[in-house]
Amino acid sequence: MATTSTLSNIQLELLRVYSRHVSDEDMVAIQKMLATYFSEKAIHLADEVWDKNGWKAEDTGAFLKEHNRKSKAS
Repeated sequence: MATTSTLSNIQLELLRVYSRHVSDEDMVAIQKMLATYFSEKAIHLADEVWDKNGWKAEDTGAFLKEHNRKSKAS
């Protein structure tokens, strides 16, 4: 049975750009750049939610004390 998998647009782009061997040093640098990009994007989105809700620094203490886990059914 044949299995098909579809590559994402970023995977295809990276395959095109890096169709040649890159050094381990370059690979680490690229991984760091990607991690930085996605972490900054997540922070920006979190900041938007924070601002939209009008939360203040004082609210962080309340967030830390919240218990949001659901108990397992016995």
